[in-house]
Amino acid sequence: MDQLPTGNTIEKAVLLAGRAPSLHNSQPWRWDFDGEALRLFAVPERMLSATDASGRQMLISCGIALDHLRVALAASGWHTFVARFPDPNHRDHLATLTLQPATTVTDGDRQRADAIVTRRTDRLPFTEPTNWPDFESILRTTFDPADAFLDVLGDDSRPALARASEMTASLRRYDPGYHAELQWWTGHTIARSGVPGEALTSPEEQQRVAVGRRFPTAESTPRRRGITADHSVILVLSTDTDTPDDLVRCGEVLSTVLLECTLAGFATCTLTHLTEIPRSRAVVRELTEHSRLPQVLIRVGMAPDTANDPPPTPRRPLADILSTHTRNAR
Repeated sequence: MDQLPTGNTIEKAVLLAGRAPSLHNSQPWRWDFDGEALRLFAVPERMLSATDASGRQMLISCGIALDHLRVALAASGWHTFVARFPDPNHRDHLATLTLQPATTVTDGDRQRADAIVTRRTDRLPFTEPTNWPDFESILRTTFDPADAFLDVLGDDSRPALARASEMTASLRRYDPGYHAELQWWTGHTIARSGVPGEALTSPEEQQRVAVGRRFPTAESTPRRRGITADHSVILVLSTDTDTPDDLVRCGEVLSTVLLECTLAGFATCTLTHLTEIPRSRAVVRELTEHSRLPQVLIRVGMAPDTANDPPPTPRRPLADILSTHTRNAR
């Protein structure tokens, strides 16, 4: 095997990594490949300034894309080495990846890459995930707890989470900037980003998920009528601080959690609105019973196979997320 990947290998990996979830499908990342190293940059112009004023979710989203990229390259036979924030004078430069041929590609490598394609954000209600205790034990071995701490909230936390979700919606009821962003990014797509109308839920469906973000609704025939209320397991990923490095690493762990859940046959839905407002974030922090900072919640459960699930949300074309050149051309 050559000691450097071909441009075609990089392009395929970047496109697959582009399937990473992000706030309102904003896809706030850009890659640069010079023939030897691959660099990840945040794109502040794609940050939702009213919803994500601090840029925390932008960095978490980029962390998900970073881990997705490593998964995609591993399935193609490449081992990656990551230097995070290598340039203190350019904080949008989040990581530089160097690569070397892997000694082997396992079935697990290929399956995890396949999970990138099959994973989707599911905003409908779930039934309880099967064999959760056994899966949780396995899940905790798939990432470094120093990068993000995982809590599993009990059923007794649901009333407090529902109240915090409602409080978040109430506090933002008269926030014109937030609602302008919500309307702009949902219900249609712009430049292959945003949440299309067919991915939205009906008012009745939204009521069955008490901890979900209040998105604009779509009039449609209610789905999953047999699931009258959401019975998902709710996870929380927390970090010690809100530093950019912590946030990117948290995103990498979130990627691992989502892909492992997908491989196990579980449906997932990432929730960030509960950590966007200090008061609701404090509620989540209290529920975890420790002093770490909650960054993101994930609903995990079972979803029936149906033919009327919405199609995958669109993604930006390669030209929008990857630039290539050679070092000699600089």
